Amino acid sequence: MMKVALVGNPNSGKTTLFNELTGSTAKVGNWAGVTVDKKEGTYKKAKTPMDIIDLPGVYSLSPYTLEEVIARDYIVNEEPDAIINIVDATNLERNLYLTTQVLETDVPVVIALNMMDVVKKNKDSIDTKALEQKLGVPVVEISALRAENIERLMELVGKATTKRQPLDIFKDSKLETSYRQLVDLFTTNGVKQAAFTASKVLENDEKVLSFESVVALKDQIEQITTVTEDNEALMADVRYGFIDSELSSTIKKSRILGEMTTSDKIDKILTNRLLGLPIFAIIMFFIFHCTFSENFLGLGIASPGVYIQGLTEIPIGWISSGIESILDTLGASSWVYGLIVDGIVAGVGGVLSFIPQILLIFFFLSFLEDSGYMARVAFIMDRILRRFGLSGKAFLPLLTGFGCSVPAIMGARTLEGEKERKLTMLLVPYMSCGAKAPIWALFAAAVFPNHADLMTFGIYFIGIFVAILSAILLKQLVFKGEVTPFVMEMPTYHWPRLKNLLLRLWDKLKGYLVRAGTVILASTIVLWFLGNFNLSLQMVEANSNDSILGVFAGAITFIFEPLGFASGSAGWKAVVAILTGLIAKEAVVSTMGVLYTGMESEEEFLGDDDATASLVATIAHTFSPLAAISFMTFNLLSIPCMAAVATLRAEMNDRKMFWFTIGYWIVIAWIVSFLIYNVGTLLGF
Repeated sequence: MMKVALVGNPNSGKTTLFNELTGSTAKVGNWAGVTVDKKEGTYKKAKTPMDIIDLPGVYSLSPYTLEEVIARDYIVNEEPDAIINIVDATNLERNLYLTTQVLETDVPVVIALNMMDVVKKNKDSIDTKALEQKLGVPVVEISALRAENIERLMELVGKATTKRQPLDIFKDSKLETSYRQLVDLFTTNGVKQAAFTASKVLENDEKVLSFESVVALKDQIEQITTVTEDNEALMADVRYGFIDSELSSTIKKSRILGEMTTSDKIDKILTNRLLGLPIFAIIMFFIFHCTFSENFLGLGIASPGVYIQGLTEIPIGWISSGIESILDTLGASSWVYGLIVDGIVAGVGGVLSFIPQILLIFFFLSFLEDSGYMARVAFIMDRILRRFGLSGKAFLPLLTGFGCSVPAIMGARTLEGEKERKLTMLLVPYMSCGAKAPIWALFAAAVFPNHADLMTFGIYFIGIFVAILSAILLKQLVFKGEVTPFVMEMPTYHWPRLKNLLLRLWDKLKGYLVRAGTVILASTIVLWFLGNFNLSLQMVEANSNDSILGVFAGAITFIFEPLGFASGSAGWKAVVAILTGLIAKEAVVSTMGVLYTGMESEEEFLGDDDATASLVATIAHTFSPLAAISFMTFNLLSIPCMAAVATLRAEMNDRKMFWFTIGYWIVIAWIVSFLIYNVGTLLGF
C-alpha cells in the first residue's frame, strides 16, 4: 500500500484534508516512544488504497519542538512514497518556508494550495503553473473545507512514484559554495538525503550534526565550512530570499495595502481589549444554557441538551424493562437479578443517558475551534495569563482540557519554557473535561433543576478561578521566572464543514462507548459485588454498611465528613463514588447508579423503576445544595483519572514534581470543597 504523509503548518487545513481523505477509517495512536498523537487512515477512492499519515503541524523541520523532530524523522528516515504539502494559499509566503525544506528531500511531493476558495473570494490570484515550474513539483488548487479538487490532488499523488531532484535554493547566495561541496561530500559517502542533510549542517542543526554518518565526516565538513550560531540566521535569510525573489511574483493581491479583510473587521470586535473577554464568557454561557437549562431562553421549555437527553432515556428505560421481563420469565435468582438490573443496567445506563449533552458541548467547542475563533481567544487570554506565569499558548492545552485531560497534558509539550509547561500540566484538571459532564448534568437536574445552566457554568467558573489562584501562588513559590513570548498565526474565519464536525463527534462517541463497555462496565460489576457481599463473602442487604464497600468506605468517611456530603448513614456511598472517580470520572455516575438506586428503602420513596429517574430523585433527596456543590467541586479539582495520571508521569519527567502535582490536586480539592460547604453554612445557605 502506498504511504502518503501530510505535511503542513498549524491551521493550514491539514487535519481537515486528512478527515476528508480518510473519513471513518482514521485511527489515533502514538508515535513510537512518545505520546504525540499519530493519526493514520486509508484513502479508498484511488485504484490502489493509500495509507495516509497525518504528521504533526510544524512551521519548519528544525528540531525546536518534539513535533518538528517527529515530522522530520518520518520524512527522512521512514521515507514515505509521497508527501502532500498542504499550504495555506491565503498566507503563501509564510507557508512556503516549510515547503523549501520539504523539497530539499528527494521524496515525491505534491503541493496542495488549500483555501483557494478564500483566495478567489478576496479577488486574489496565484499563478500555479509558474509556481510548479519554479518548485519543480505538481501544484494543485484545493479547498479541503469544501472538498473541492480532492480527487485531482490524489490522482497526481498516485502518479508521484519516482524520486526527484531536490530543490536548490542556494544559487547566488553566500552559502552556495559550501552547500554544493557538502552535497558532493555526503553523496560520495552515501549519506541519506544528502541535500537535506547539507542544508541542516549549514543551519547548525545539532541533531543532524550528531548523526553517525555526519560525525564520521567531521574533519571534511570543517574544511568546507565553519558552522556557527550565525549560520541559522543566514539560512533563514537564504530561504526567505528565495521565496521573495523567485516565488512572490506568482502571487497577485487585489487588496490595497492596509485594507482590512472580513476577518480583520470581525477581530476589531471579538479581540477588542475591553469586549473580547466578556464576549467569550457570553458565548460559553450560551453553550451551557443550550446544553443544561430546563428553562430555555426563558420560554419555560427544556433546552436542546435536556430535551435530547430525555429522548435518550426512553430507549434505555425500554431496555431496562425488557431485561427485567426476561429475567422474571427465566426465574433468575435474586443475585443474578441484582447484578444485571441494579448493577450493570443502573450503572451503565445512567452514564449513557448523558451522552447527548456531552456531544452537544463537544459540537459547540469544535465549531468554535474550526471557525478560527478559539485562536483569537488564545490571543485574548495571553494578556491575562501572562500575569499568572503563562502565555497565551498555554490556553490551547488548557482549552483541550475541557474535552479530555490526557491530550491536554500532552499538548503542554508545545510550550518552550520548562516551568510554564509543568505549571500548565498542573492546571489542566481544573478545566472540566467531558468525562465530568455527566456529574454536572446529574446534580444540575436533581438539585438545581430551575438553575441548571447557571450551576453548570458556575462549576466551570470554579475550576477556572482555582486555576488562576493556583497559577498566582505557584508562580511566586515554585515556578519563578519569565514567561516565553507568544507568537501565533491567526487563521481566517470560515464556516466549519458539517462532515468534519460529525467526524469529531463520532470519534468522541466511540471513545465514550468503549469506556462504557470496558472501564465502566467492569467497575459496575466489581462495585455491585463489593456492595452486596461482606468480608466473609456472604451476600448481605444491597449496599448496606455490612458490605465490603460499606466497611472500607466507612473507615475513611471521616476524611470527607467536613466537606458536607459524607455525613449520615449513606455518606459512605458518596465516598465510594469519589474513589471510583479517581480511576475514571465516567464511573462516578455509574457508581452512584449502582449504590443509590439499589437501596430498598429509597425504592419505596421513589416509586419509579427507571434507573436514571430513580437516581435523579435519590440524589435530590440525599444531597443538600451546598453538599452537592461541595461534592461536584471535589470531583472537579481532584485527580482526573488514572489515564491522566499515567500521561502526567510520562510528560512531567520529574518524579518529585509528579508527586507534588498529585498531592496538590488532592489537597486543593479538599480545601476548596471544605470552604464552600462550611462558609456557605455559616452564611446561611
